[in-house]
Amino acid sequence: MIRSAVTTVSLGAMLAILATAQSSPFTISNGSSTVHVFPTIIIHTAAPPPTGPLIYHGGPVMTATNTYAIFWVPPTLQNGKATSMSAAFQTIQKNVLADYAGHGIDNNNTQYYQGSTSKKYIQNSGQLAGSFVDTSAYPASGCSDPATPGNCITDAQLQTEIERVMTLKGWSGGLGKMFLVFTSSGEGSCMGGTQCAYTSYCAYHGFFTNSSAQTVIYSNEPYGNTSVCQKPGTPSPNGNPAADAASSVATHELTEAITDPLLNAWYDAALNEIGDLCAYQYGTNTWDSARANQMWNGHFYEVQMEYDNHLSGCVQVGP
Repeated sequence: MIRSAVTTVSLGAMLAILATAQSSPFTISNGSSTVHVFPTIIIHTAAPPPTGPLIYHGGPVMTATNTYAIFWVPPTLQNGKATSMSAAFQTIQKNVLADYAGHGIDNNNTQYYQGSTSKKYIQNSGQLAGSFVDTSAYPASGCSDPATPGNCITDAQLQTEIERVMTLKGWSGGLGKMFLVFTSSGEGSCMGGTQCAYTSYCAYHGFFTNSSAQTVIYSNEPYGNTSVCQKPGTPSPNGNPAADAASSVATHELTEAITDPLLNAWYDAALNEIGDLCAYQYGTNTWDSARANQMWNGHFYEVQMEYDNHLSGCVQVGP
């Protein structure tokens, strides 16, 4: 259903969505929150970002990052149909978050810093600090995603879910922690009314202040959709295309949140972040019989490259 709904959206409509924020193509606001989105491959191909470099704008970075995975999978969607997210899908996402620190993509982050006179560089460190499967019901649809009719959550509803789980699990916020929410197949979302999952974005990251006055860095991670969120012909090293696509999207959001958590640190002159400049570029597959471009702790992944200011290009392994 998602695939057929997406293919009915014309390229002209895609460009119209993109044109709503020409000053910042991928940074959008709903009036109370601002997020940076990862565009679908159709939008990215129609209007690819220019080549960097990334420029420092004075904000903080996350020098070390602990991640928290929330898998929001109630028994049914809002329209009554069953949800879908396999245990294998969840395992691949937990693995990529656990393996990310200490390897090549995160090492690329170490050239970026905060502070102009006394620079504090990002460290290649962190861990998956927690995960939780939440089977509580999705709230009544607060938006209308054309790719998932009847099933849609707003950014405000997503933030409410994150804070609820944080309270339940005793997790705290603050810079250096990121909360990634993975939702079921068939569940959509919208940000700012017309910007929706699978039609304009594959994921996004942002921040909010919770009821304890803590800054919460988070990302919205819709279920992996290879038809709009992955380059055609991309291999699936884990034999699970949706999960492999989702893991690449997750590393995109994690890398961007590390280098630009409050949307005021590292981005180029056109306001593109580190992941935007290399979106849907995977490099050379040298692992797992040419089915993967990364091998971290014995796990194989096909994740996008990230921008290296030192080399002025996209890389699989940092300096």
